[in-house]
Amino acid sequence: MTPRVCDGCDEAVEGTADGATVLVGGFGMAGMPVDLVDALIRQGAGDLTVVSNNAGNGDTGLAALLATGRVRKVVCSFPRQADSWVFDELYRSGRIELEVVPQGTLAERLRAGGAGIGAFFTPTGAGTLLAEGKETRELGGRTQVLEYPITGDLALIRAHVADRMGNLVYRRTARNFGPVMATAARTVAVQVERVVEAGVLDPEAVVTPGIHVDRIVPATVEAAS
Repeated sequence: MTPRVCDGCDEAVEGTADGATVLVGGFGMAGMPVDLVDALIRQGAGDLTVVSNNAGNGDTGLAALLATGRVRKVVCSFPRQADSWVFDELYRSGRIELEVVPQGTLAERLRAGGAGIGAFFTPTGAGTLLAEGKETRELGGRTQVLEYPITGDLALIRAHVADRMGNLVYRRTARNFGPVMATAARTVAVQVERVVEAGVLDPEAVVTPGIHVDRIVPATVEAAS
């Protein structure tokens, strides 16, 4: 199905239900779809589970969403840094749940979710608190931990350019979790700098095929400048 090119970010996040699992791209602020996250704040869904590499920076983007109190749980690999005060306060006061997942395992769990893989074993985290309560096996002479896939109801990601068929080209480190999240969610909304006609993009440069994309939001003139 050809994705919808939305008039604005509010249209791109419409229909998000209470209790949804939302995958949010970005590595810190690199590749963070801030405009889409702001739209989700306005949309008002609550009791959310957010899956992202970080747990928010400063007071914008994901941190602003956490500050609304509408996120029940965060699944991430890097919850704390110097400017993660919003998450810190919520966690220390018991107002948010946290599941820490090693960064490579997080990416692989998302990839598994998109690929329909039931589970996989990895040595990462074996023998640490991260493996407590999880099944382990000795494989290849190493203790390995059983990890399950992650899927989402909605993915909010950022790309550089999209064509009208939804094919995506990313820019440098802003690419990060975008490709795996695009495959792992029921609905995928993408914030891009610009939208071009089909056939303009170099096929060799396309990382995410349009079959994974449902909604595209081109940046406003002000945001793109």
